[in-house]
Amino acid sequence: MRFAKNRLRAAASAAVAVAIGAAALTALPATASAAGDGLSVQYRTSATGATADQSEPWFKVKNTGSTTVQLANVRIRYYFKADSAGASYRFACSWAVKGCANVTGTFGTLANPTGTADRYLEIGFTSGAGTLAPGADTGDMQLRFYQSTWQSLNQSDDYSFGASQTSYADWSKVTAQLSGTTLWGQAPAGNDPTNPPTDPPATGATLFDDFNYSAYNDPKVSAHGWSVRSTSGGPGVSGATWAPDKVTFATTSGNSLMNLESSTSGSGESTKQTEIVTNARKFKNGTYAARVKFNDAPKYGPDGDHLVQTFFTINDLTAPMADDYSEYDFEYLPNGGWGETSDILYTTSWETYQADPWVAVNQHTEGRQSYNGWHDLVLTIDNSSIKYYIDGQLFGTHDSAYLPERPMSINFNQWLIDLAGQTSTTARAYDEQVDYVLHVKDQVLTPVQVAAKVTAYRSAGTTFEDTVPSS
Repeated sequence: MRFAKNRLRAAASAAVAVAIGAAALTALPATASAAGDGLSVQYRTSATGATADQSEPWFKVKNTGSTTVQLANVRIRYYFKADSAGASYRFACSWAVKGCANVTGTFGTLANPTGTADRYLEIGFTSGAGTLAPGADTGDMQLRFYQSTWQSLNQSDDYSFGASQTSYADWSKVTAQLSGTTLWGQAPAGNDPTNPPTDPPATGATLFDDFNYSAYNDPKVSAHGWSVRSTSGGPGVSGATWAPDKVTFATTSGNSLMNLESSTSGSGESTKQTEIVTNARKFKNGTYAARVKFNDAPKYGPDGDHLVQTFFTINDLTAPMADDYSEYDFEYLPNGGWGETSDILYTTSWETYQADPWVAVNQHTEGRQSYNGWHDLVLTIDNSSIKYYIDGQLFGTHDSAYLPERPMSINFNQWLIDLAGQTSTTARAYDEQVDYVLHVKDQVLTPVQVAAKVTAYRSAGTTFEDTVPSS
């Protein structure tokens, strides 16, 4: 969500290197492999010393199966022993055929430490990395990690390290998983992937809203903690207003939906934007989910406006570059904008920014394709990372440097970046629809668990619940 005037997405790409703390994560679940699936991993190192300023595990991942693999569903783990109990590490990508922007690295702690491993570096891929056809590989990925203090690290006792591996070769001391199924390698003893996650505790504080309202001014809207925006100001084009009456509710086939309609006739004064936001800033770690319908085409009038359709959490920027600012966005641009010329979806985790001169500190993941239609959006925040899922698939993992320091509100809005995409003075309008929103405090749910929880609410006839305590 962009509240600063004239904020440019091009500047957002200046996100800097980030600190990643070792996180208490469990191994991925093992499940039966689909017929035809297969992966192998080749490894080499360019830092062969027993001690080094940084470890340099380089990889190639090959599809050894008979079906095409989505790289966004692939995870590699490199296992190592921390140099001290309190050590934290940073990940970096020096070069990759698939593009460093499409390669992610996060750190985790093993459930059953051994003499050669108590941590792991997990390598993942964004949707921008694309696919691997049968027999294809990723090409070179020149990766590295180092202590956040830049103290030398000891590699000689690291499970996955191979001092003699100066050329690429198959390496079974790293593991590779596809959609949670281990297809390559052997983890340190006692740390093989375990059973799938169980259902989360039923006692977690939760906000669930099925948006079963009659109109924007239905008393239940405010009673349930929402405000439909009518105040002026950004984001959006100069002179635009926020139209609460364009936030409407309807029932389709027994299911209640919220619709945000935004419109323009090519001038700031004719531009009407829409937003709904929780009054309380009381949401922090845990799971956020919503089912949202993005629309590429206008409901009427000519197409082409630089439009943003969103689901996000945010708190206030108390001062330029304040380090307690937090914001986590799903933002879909059906006609481009921020320097993009066509459909693009961003997930962005913000540490801070200043408006003038523009400085942005964030991490983002991009999907350059159409997302027209209904999508299940899930965001999880724990003490180690931020993860974004779209339709059950991991879309992006962002690092611990961007974790929230203060609670936030939950928001949906639809607004125009500028009027440069379509210069016509013919009236046009765009819709964004929302089926439900869910937040579970301090619990990380899988997309499957989110769906089960929503189904349980609907089966019980519950259209609203808020047990999340005020901050």
